[in-house]
Amino acid sequence: MLAPLQTGAARFSSYLLSRARKVLGSHLFSPCGVPEFCSISTRKLAAHGFGASMAAMVSFPPQRYHYFLVLDFEATCDKPQIHPQEIIEFPILKLNGRTMEIESTFHMYVQPVVHPQLTPFCTELTGIIQAMVDGQPSLQQVLERVDEWMAKEGLLDPNVKSIFVTCGDWDLKVMLPGQCQYLGLPVADYFKQWINLKKAYSFAMGCWPKNGLLDMNKGLSLQHIGRPHSGIDDCKNIANIMKTLAYRGFIFKQTSKPF
Repeated sequence: MLAPLQTGAARFSSYLLSRARKVLGSHLFSPCGVPEFCSISTRKLAAHGFGASMAAMVSFPPQRYHYFLVLDFEATCDKPQIHPQEIIEFPILKLNGRTMEIESTFHMYVQPVVHPQLTPFCTELTGIIQAMVDGQPSLQQVLERVDEWMAKEGLLDPNVKSIFVTCGDWDLKVMLPGQCQYLGLPVADYFKQWINLKKAYSFAMGCWPKNGLLDMNKGLSLQHIGRPHSGIDDCKNIANIMKTLAYRGFIFKQTSKPF
């Protein structure tokens, strides 16, 4: 009975999209780069009984991935810089590639072991105080929990396409592999390909965001969420920027080179 059910679901989806096109008429193919248009389209669909997910289906171009995994580490730091740096905040947002909405969150603090005492500079920069990392799991334990979360969320299914997104290449090109090498830990394959949001933004907007998230938010007329250099807040800003670029018709592609 599975094949007939799938066929019926496909027909129903086609029927809904056909209805949505009739509701929006010629406006459906207007530029989605205009936020006002997308808002009007959503309200118009809602008035005819369509939910937010259907509005998203006709407002966003299809992406190459089912899910985007937004990640932004915070690490031990000082002036001059300490070595090795160690990850102390490990957040991931699971972003639906069709609706660009956040579906799930992984967020843990990590106990540093080489430099267990956070410096005043580190606390001032990240907002992370000593009590937030004392007694927390080690990086090895956190990586095991990440893998469990990935499995629970269906992200390890070979039929599900997902990719990490970071603000720069540092998180997955330098920080994670460097610390794993220092500790003798393997790096999971899913951490070895990613999208650098700075590069994606420059492709979409034609200019390089020298000051990272601050420049990208300013360039897209977005309010900054939370405090700078909070890992979880930075992830929320990345997700918001991605959603805005998707509304403008941008298709996200892998920017990292194979290891």
